[in-house]
Amino acid sequence: MCFTSKVRIAPSSQPIAPSTGAGELLQLLRDQTPRTRAELAKLTGLARSTVGARVDALLASGLLAPSGEAASTGGRPPVRFAFNPEARVVVGADLGATHGRIALTDLAGRPLCELGEDVAITDGPGTVLDWVTSTTSRMLDMTGRTTHDLIGVGIGVPGPVEHSSGRPKRPPIMPGWDNYDVPAHVGRVFDVPVLVDNDVNIMALGEHAVAHPDVEHLLFVKVATGIGAGIISGGRLHRGAVGAAGDLGHVAAPHAPEVLCSCGNLGCLEAVASGPAIMRALAEIGISASSNADIVDLVRGGNIPAAHAVRQAGRTIGEVLATCVSLLNPSVIVIGGSLAQAGESLIAGVREVVYGRSLPLATSDLQIVAATTGVQAGVIGAATMVIQHALAADRVDLAIAAQSAS
Repeated sequence: MCFTSKVRIAPSSQPIAPSTGAGELLQLLRDQTPRTRAELAKLTGLARSTVGARVDALLASGLLAPSGEAASTGGRPPVRFAFNPEARVVVGADLGATHGRIALTDLAGRPLCELGEDVAITDGPGTVLDWVTSTTSRMLDMTGRTTHDLIGVGIGVPGPVEHSSGRPKRPPIMPGWDNYDVPAHVGRVFDVPVLVDNDVNIMALGEHAVAHPDVEHLLFVKVATGIGAGIISGGRLHRGAVGAAGDLGHVAAPHAPEVLCSCGNLGCLEAVASGPAIMRALAEIGISASSNADIVDLVRGGNIPAAHAVRQAGRTIGEVLATCVSLLNPSVIVIGGSLAQAGESLIAGVREVVYGRSLPLATSDLQIVAATTGVQAGVIGAATMVIQHALAADRVDLAIAAQSAS
């Protein structure tokens, strides 16, 4: 992160500077509620001189800005301060099998500009990531921002990722991407942190940030060409030991036929309940659908066999999710992905099985709902991933220390 044109946030591998305390104060102020120095001293229990020094450091960084005056109790009215989300910008990129979408957001994750194009992940990392960097440069120009305003780039890809390194790991539909150094490629153009995760995780982050910010335990399920889940536990994204948490599509579906899956196993959930599986089921009864969008159009158009096929896919997914409910005890399950646009058919099937097979204690307050962020889920989630990293207390302290030393 840079707070001036000369200051950049250090990569994660570099040592963190001793705490100045300003980063911790910023966490309190990120709710964007304006507060005076006296109010901050009362909330934190710190001396007013300490609070004043930290406020001054955050003002100098641009992350804090004056926000009106409090009522006077005699003398000059005290100034209130609030988090300034417009201080810098973030890039969130959502790369799918056949699409790319990029948003430039502020530090609250609000999109300032969005662009989407048909981009084939099979074109390889060089072509696709060059599109990401060139589109980012174009969006910075469109919004009057510069590379000095950019604090990081977040990228979601349709395959497994080792989050700590940003390298895809044996992604089945991404030829040429295995172990590719995505952060290094993008970092040649933008000298900022580049974070990479799989597309379902970033969609979970986006839906959580926008629609369910106060929910501590949430399961986001993407149903499209593939099936996967993003797990929010204790308010934080759970990636697992090697980033493989939530790989729901390759769980064996109970009572399902032994259809060969792309992973080589038989009867995986993805093989029997994803978009391609529904297309095969419809083809067997003489109904043509060559894409997920075709399935959605058929259901919305009142095609009863298509609606039944989608609902059955929901039931099959629900059989796996019933186990997840017992294991994870989420309070909200969000169903997203392109097939979630097929009205209530998919979600009704999921609800039917989950509510019927899970224990009442786990389902008494469980909500199973459709995603609300639509195509923005991925880009907002990718930006949120970067914001959480860059505005962590220790990273803010490091940037302020670097600025003070310059």
